Amino acid sequence: MVSNQATRADHGYTITALGRWSILDKKLPPVDAITAVHVYDFDNTLFKTPLPNSKLWTTPTTGQLMSPDIFVNGGWWHDSRILSATGEGVEQEEKRAWNGWWNDKIVELVQLSMQQDDALTILLTGRSEKGFSQLIKRIVASKGLEFDMIGLKPVVGPNHERFQSTMNFKQIFLKSVLGTYTSATSMRIYEDRPKHVDGFRDFFADYNKNIVSRGQNPITGHVIPVAELSTTLDPVVEVAEVQHLINFHNNSIAKERKGGRNARLAIKKAVFFTSYMIQPTDSKRLISLLNNMAPETKDLKNLANTILITARSCPQHILDKIGGLNSKMKWEVTDIGNFQSTLWAARVRPVPANAIYHTDNQVPSVVLGLRRGARPADVNKIRQWQPIPANQSIVFETTVGEKVMLRIDREDQDGEDEQQDRLLPHKGSKRKFPNDDDRQSRHHGRDHGRDHGNGGRDYHNSSQARGGGGDNRGRGGYRGGNASRGNRGGRGGFKGSGRGGKGAHGYRSLDDVDTRESSQSGYGPAAVSYDDNSFPALPQGGPQFQQPLPPPPPYGQPFLIPIPGQWPPPAGNNNQGRPSGGPGPGPDLQNFY
Repeated sequence: MVSNQATRADHGYTITALGRWSILDKKLPPVDAITAVHVYDFDNTLFKTPLPNSKLWTTPTTGQLMSPDIFVNGGWWHDSRILSATGEGVEQEEKRAWNGWWNDKIVELVQLSMQQDDALTILLTGRSEKGFSQLIKRIVASKGLEFDMIGLKPVVGPNHERFQSTMNFKQIFLKSVLGTYTSATSMRIYEDRPKHVDGFRDFFADYNKNIVSRGQNPITGHVIPVAELSTTLDPVVEVAEVQHLINFHNNSIAKERKGGRNARLAIKKAVFFTSYMIQPTDSKRLISLLNNMAPETKDLKNLANTILITARSCPQHILDKIGGLNSKMKWEVTDIGNFQSTLWAARVRPVPANAIYHTDNQVPSVVLGLRRGARPADVNKIRQWQPIPANQSIVFETTVGEKVMLRIDREDQDGEDEQQDRLLPHKGSKRKFPNDDDRQSRHHGRDHGRDHGNGGRDYHNSSQARGGGGDNRGRGGYRGGNASRGNRGGRGGFKGSGRGGKGAHGYRSLDDVDTRESSQSGYGPAAVSYDDNSFPALPQGGPQFQQPLPPPPPYGQPFLIPIPGQWPPPAGNNNQGRPSGGPGPGPDLQNFY
């Protein structure tokens, strides 16, 4: 016993030294009283931590928010106000112990650990000690959870350690625990991140190899993967909190910041396409046609939610011709068809027959569903349409609107179209379909490449419905198709932001710099809709932008966009209530990493 104590002391492994790693002012149990160590991760293991809403922000912007390299204060994982905004905010949620925001199975395991006298129970997270100590203690205490230690990452360790990453910090922390509690024969670690699960398993292998070489018995290490149960904030709250991040960033660089992060930032909108948007109830009716056409088709993705007008923002002169945003129009299904059993569509015509409409596709059509590998633009490849019986005809109403997501970009960045070039494939990705040359010969006598007062586009009425028409018929219709494909580069919208937007999902945990493995609803009366399966809908009541974003408010004031009927006005200049939120079902972010 004396020999073990001397060895621990020689290496600095004492209870007093170990206590310096914990933010709790709590005496640790004696060394010989502990035979097991139970370690719990916080974010998305014990607590359902909100992540950026991938249905609200473009993919590069999600990466920017997660990256530690974009904002002066580090972004999503480094500003405690993001975590504080969970639900209805700290003051309200603390009263009800953040009910609904816990992983109940892990909570039960913590409670069992608390009851086990020979177990050292630890909450270990890579969140910063300086920024999150008080908040995490309040969250844990509200649930009645008692840990022997709560470890958060300090700027410098008790022995002047510097940390390259969250995993590096956690491994140094655990080495101190095991070096102190040498009577412990086992350690369990509960972790949601696959990469960290592998990292802890490597840690146990290396640690055991080292102590066995010194004639000591190996420790039994168990790393238990936990299914991530993350959620999102209320969309209104999320935009407000991100605006706070931007305000702080802009104010900081205006005072003193120089170098790579000296660009002023702003929230802007990205319009992916303009279309005649179909209500969910009518989408279900249209999908019934698809079920009759392809009843047993596997990996089929249902759409039936739009009739394309134009890719990206619709020019104003076209909007004027078709009645503008929010205008209503009725359509009747006339034919059905498919392309190589990968895409199914319904051809439609306006009601009444002489109504003016516009579409970049050859003919107005609704993509009902497609299989993996197919693109909505493939609807222009359908050559044979089958008329539907009169008794199966469907008449439905649409609303002209835009598919919009939000992005963060430099405040001085030029117009929206230039930024959209980074988000959507278009000019450089045109692909000719069979008989393209034949289609280009049907331009109603217009000269190619010449603007005749309407931007080179035709306006359609029922006499053109069957034959197609329109100067853009040779463009392949749905330019950009699946707009999300344009985000692969993940450049983040401005210089220096690419590190946060790599790949389809840019999850960044705390200040790690390594990347990780990211229904038709949302129809509303506003001109902007989030209704599209390629870019799933926001929950009802989410922000819908009809106008450019207003200038940012002074720092400390919530960011609200004054759209009547959408967001409640502030209760007062200084004491306004926080918009409510909750875990709810939330969007599916299981593959967000």
